[in-house]
Formats: sequence, structure tokens, C-alpha cells
Amino acid sequence: MSAEKSDQLLIQPIIIVKKIVHAGHHGGAWKVAYADFVTAMMALFIVLWLLSSSADVKKAVGGYFRDPSGKSAQNGTGQSGSSENIGIGKDDMGKLKEKLEAAIRQAPDVGKLKDQVLMSVTGEGLRIELLESASNSFFETGNAQPTSTGEEMLKLLAAQLGKLPNRISVEGHTDANPYVSPTGYSNWELSSDRANAARKLIQQFGVRGDQVADVRGYADQKLRKPNDPTSASNRRVSIVVKYRTPDDPPAPALAGKPTPAGEAKPASQPTSNPTAAPSPIPVKTAQATAKK
Repeated sequence: MSAEKSDQLLIQPIIIVKKIVHAGHHGGAWKVAYADFVTAMMALFIVLWLLSSSADVKKAVGGYFRDPSGKSAQNGTGQSGSSENIGIGKDDMGKLKEKLEAAIRQAPDVGKLKDQVLMSVTGEGLRIELLESASNSFFETGNAQPTSTGEEMLKLLAAQLGKLPNRISVEGHTDANPYVSPTGYSNWELSSDRANAARKLIQQFGVRGDQVADVRGYADQKLRKPNDPTSASNRRVSIVVKYRTPDDPPAPALAGKPTPAGEAKPASQPTSNPTAAPSPIPVKTAQATAKK
């Protein structure tokens, strides 16, 4: 009997039960490490892109971090929602130059003075030079009163520049001929008065009050032709359209387009020129004074 039981034990199959245990959703730690790696690579490529970008792009990126909410997006272009925080940059100054030159060529009221307006893109911005000549002038002889054609030219420029968010500077220059006056009025006063008279006129016809950054009078210290210091072209008024930077205050949105120069009318006309030079000097002295 015991032998039969032992035989049954030997014949009985051995059953092995395998239990499959599911690990659940706790095996994704590698995903966190991979996400950190991708983020680091993205930051690296952004830094490399910025290092190879132009100065305007760097200013734009810096402007975003200074104003991430975009409240200063309206920069005086007259279009709500514009995001051009740096305004007219180096790449756009050439286009602005061509636009202004085309407007001057088509202007019917500026006569021969259109040939005496020179524009150039410099490190400071777009420089617009209104050059005097022996036969045609933007200002009356010896004072800061603009001529009729000089006024038309300044009105035309004001209508165009007033559309820009960029700030501008106005400069006055004279030639090396001394201004003789018994009151002590000199080339310094004349250059400053002409620049200020130009500033008043362009602000009457389109340029915003806060758009003018400064008014400068250089007398004969920055001659256009140093080799010919008495040349008429040294007498000039320069308007500089400056590059816009993120540090500039946002320009207010314009309610509408500036009135064209030919149709614009100031609110009131002054009865006399406040920036004019002192009364003419005696005839003998005036004849010795070089024409300004």
C-alpha cells in the first residue's frame, strides 16, 4: 500500500503558477530627464541666435522683457495694435529716405529748393540737410525768418515726420563769415534762432510736441565744407530722425493722419517773428558783413 502511494506521488505533475505583476504608471522618470534636456537645448539655441542677431533684433527682444504686457505697442503709427517697438530702425531708414525724396520731388510749391535738400543715413539716424545757396535760401538774409518757399519745405517735411514714432533733433549752422552787430548778436544766436524757428514751424504742421528731442545751434563749428568755410552750403538747418530705442517713451497713437503740407493751416499766425535777429546795423557796417 505504501508502494502505491509513492508511485502516485511520483506520477503527479508539478503545476507552476506565474503571477504577472503590473508596475502601473510609475515608470516615466526618463520623461522628466528628457524634458529637461530639451529645455536646455532650446535655451542654448536661443542664446546662439541672439548672439548672431542684429542690434535691432536685440533691442526688440529687450523691449519685450521690459514690457511683456505690450502696453507700449502703440507707438504713434496711427494703427492700433502695432508691435513695432523700435520704430524706424537702420534697415528702414533707407526706405524713409526714398519716401521723403519722392514727396519732395512731387511738391509743386518748393521750387528750386528741392535740389538743395540732401539726405543721408548716419550713425545717429536719417540726416535731412536744408542747404542754402547763393541764389536760393530757406531763411531771409541775416535773420531767422523762413522764406515762403522755405516754409513750404518745412511744412512738407513736418507732415511726413509727424507720422513717425521716432524722435528728431533740429540743428542750425552758419558759415565762417562773422555776424557783425552792435548788440553782440553772433553766429551762435543766428544758428540757434534758425533751428528754433524751424522747430516751431514743423510743430505747427504735424510734428508732435514731445517728438523733438533737442534744438542745437552750432554756428560755424561744424562746417559742411571745411575747405571752403565761407561757402553758402555751410549755412543750413539739419533735421535728424533718430533711431528709436526701447528706452524711448512710447509715442501716443495719432487720432488721424497729419494734414498735407499744402493744406495745413496753423491755429494762429504770429504778428512778428520772435526769433528774428536784432534790427539791421548801419549801412557801412552791413556792407562789410558777409551775407548769411
